[in-house]
Amino acid sequence: MMAWLMGVPGLSPAQLQQRLQQGDLTLIDVNSAPPRQGLIPGARWIDPTQLGPQDLPTNRDQTLVFYCANPFCRKAPRAARQARQWGHTDVAVLAAGIEGWQRAGLPLS
Repeated sequence: MMAWLMGVPGLSPAQLQQRLQQGDLTLIDVNSAPPRQGLIPGARWIDPTQLGPQDLPTNRDQTLVFYCANPFCRKAPRAARQARQWGHTDVAVLAAGIEGWQRAGLPLS
């Protein structure tokens, strides 16, 4: 919901799972604290208050997908908008957040 309101494309858990199977994307967890329950496979955690251009791929056409807790969390859409400001062209968020990923029965690492 927040992604849409903030003008950032959102992916469903099923869409993200399909994109992960295809490969060639960077997945970033921007929840406030390192996850205790695990990450979505292939993701890395970055403190959203410390996110900088150096944390993102140098290839600005690389697909970036950010996620945070749930559809009402603003951290992922904010990070995605910031990535766009830094020149990244293919940016999205997991609209349901990690809670939606887990509700869909998808794995954590």
